[in-house]
Amino acid sequence: MPDRLSGPVASIALASVGVGIVVLALKYLAYLLTGSVALYSDALESIVNVATAVAALVALRFSAIPPDANHPYGHHKAEYFSVVLNGVLIIIAAIAIFREAWLAYESPRILDAPASGLLVNLGAGIINAAWSFVLIRTGRARRALALVADGRHLLTDVITSAGVLAGVTLAWLTGWAILDPLLAALVGLNVLWSGWSLVRESVGGLMDEAVPPDTLDRIRDVISKSARGALEAHDLRTRQAGRVTFIDFHLVVPGAMPVSEAHSICDAIEKALKAEVVDATITIHVEPEEKAKHHGVLVL
Repeated sequence: MPDRLSGPVASIALASVGVGIVVLALKYLAYLLTGSVALYSDALESIVNVATAVAALVALRFSAIPPDANHPYGHHKAEYFSVVLNGVLIIIAAIAIFREAWLAYESPRILDAPASGLLVNLGAGIINAAWSFVLIRTGRARRALALVADGRHLLTDVITSAGVLAGVTLAWLTGWAILDPLLAALVGLNVLWSGWSLVRESVGGLMDEAVPPDTLDRIRDVISKSARGALEAHDLRTRQAGRVTFIDFHLVVPGAMPVSEAHSICDAIEKALKAEVVDATITIHVEPEEKAKHHGVLVL
């Protein structure tokens, strides 16, 4: 299996750390220019972005390690631990945001130099928006879960930043200082939901959740059409670990069929499945016709 940290995945995972640091610096500068606690909360979320980018890079490195004696199925689940860590960090950031929002609510203040601060924050948001699409597109193409999670979090950050910009602008124009901590609290809620969503999704992978129904239908269809000479396939099971999809099932063949012919059928099925499902690992248990259950996947 090729090293996943070679080529585009390696470059983008590493570049994410740099982009996160630049955006963090810009957002913190926007906070210093304005004193807005809402912009501070936006900057605090960017600290999490840097941490998650580093976590994604480390997870991709570990998931690229080939199978060994202690991990015969590979290290692909390392990406799920990265996603869990991301979610936990995001939740911690949300708690810190709520604290700052409460302190600002108790002592509202008029914003300083809001125009320049808002422009700086807008620039940071544009950078994040462009980079989130790069991460999601590359992550889906390469089946790198950590990159997709990082990109989706950045996209949430972009939406949050847009709301903060609109709200802080309104607070500046109206003079309603109370809007600033209220916006910060809303940012905290959004960040909290983002963290919970990441943790919830990663738990499915750690618990060996099956592939989505549409993918399972495609797998069944491929087996049915490519297993010519066999009778049926049953006890089909699937699970996902990072970018790898594990598929195993029992294949029923005529009792008098030579082993070499049954092996050729299995080879044909594996070739067809790997063409349909990227990075599939397939296990087929061959059985004689008296083991047929007359359900599952009938061979066309």
